[in-house]
Amino acid sequence: MPPPSTSINNSNVFTTNATAIAVLTQIYAALSDGDQAFSGPATTYLYPALSADELTLYDANDVSYNLFYKNSLIPTNTGVGLDYWQSNYQLINNCNVAIEGLNSSTTLTTAVKSQLLGEAYFMRAYFYFNLVNFYGDASLATTSDYKVNTTLARSPKIKVYQQIINDLTQAESLLSKNFPDGTLINTTTARVRPTYWAAAALLARTYLYNGNLTGDQSNYSNAVTESSKVIGSSLFNLVPLNSVFLANSSETIWSLQPVRTNPTANTGEGEIFYLSATGPNTSGTYPVYLSKYVLNAFENGDLRMTNWVSSVVVGANTYYFPSKYKKGLGSSPATENAVMFRLAEQYLIKAEAEANLSNIPASQQDLNVIRNRAGLSNTTASTQALLLSAILHERQIELFTEGHRWFDLKRTGTVDAVMSTVCAQKGGSWSSYKQWYPINYSEILANNNLVQNQGY
Repeated sequence: MPPPSTSINNSNVFTTNATAIAVLTQIYAALSDGDQAFSGPATTYLYPALSADELTLYDANDVSYNLFYKNSLIPTNTGVGLDYWQSNYQLINNCNVAIEGLNSSTTLTTAVKSQLLGEAYFMRAYFYFNLVNFYGDASLATTSDYKVNTTLARSPKIKVYQQIINDLTQAESLLSKNFPDGTLINTTTARVRPTYWAAAALLARTYLYNGNLTGDQSNYSNAVTESSKVIGSSLFNLVPLNSVFLANSSETIWSLQPVRTNPTANTGEGEIFYLSATGPNTSGTYPVYLSKYVLNAFENGDLRMTNWVSSVVVGANTYYFPSKYKKGLGSSPATENAVMFRLAEQYLIKAEAEANLSNIPASQQDLNVIRNRAGLSNTTASTQALLLSAILHERQIELFTEGHRWFDLKRTGTVDAVMSTVCAQKGGSWSSYKQWYPINYSEILANNNLVQNQGY
């Protein structure tokens, strides 16, 4: 029986530019809507921030949020936020179908085919990056053959990182250095499709993380190389703090265009983080506010505190909340995009890689670029150990609630020291194995070769 005309398959999709483009566009729409994978308010930004030390949960009786907040996930839990493994592999399969279909197509415009292949490799790498940092070892599905994929065992983290690097290297060779419009032929000011620069940015991040994992110094050198490409491009500049998250700001490397219509919101981040005048509530509309750990991390005079943190007073209580995105629930028209990669992170990646290479002055210089924009003086850290600590602190306050902190604690080996205290104060009990999320039990039952994370 032939596949239905609505399914993703080589015969009915990868024959014209428009239908082929739609395959990748649908992936970005799914991410922007926040219902799948690792974007939107209920995934990349909310749940990991709850797991770490960035947010305070208002309603202690909210079962699903509490599982993350108190680091008490178990593999038999079901519901929103607990199907990361499955939803990401569904999207990885879409990427695999696209790669196979694009490679075999003979009817697409050359430039369009190259850009789409690059996007498919980039997105597959992006999904694997998130999987390996949420779960650790991950199954490497690089084909759309379900008979193969449903029996895959998990591969070691180092092997997953190598696959990510291979995909991103391939993506760099294929993606445009300009921002393409919806036809992928003309250029645009909209920064909503991945480009060569997005691949370089994720490669820089991947090399840094892989250096933490393996201790191989060449990873840090490669991280410097890739981040330097982005920093050195005339397409990107650091902008005033109140403009960073505006649509298509020159700090943006890649963003997602808002598609949310129910409820209306510019971005999922603005929807769930930007509190109304009534503050957080128990209905799930506004479940969280900023933790004391983030608030106490700001130095005196830090302009990020005044530009990216707001507050509401409800009775005798003051609730501080992330206001990087100024458009909250019900806001229109859309003036903000969900920023996936931005230039400031590349400076911090380069600073950390340089520190690991003992290039102290270079590391200080990159760190100071970020500090100076925030109105702070140059760093006083002058040794490798002090610089690495200072950079981790800078990442905490520059990138808060952008999906980095939970990963940073794990890759730098500081998760147990931090979470032993934080988890207890949130009402939970910390064990080191909890830094990795459990795979849902239904996935284990469906594949005898799939092994659960230790401790679950």
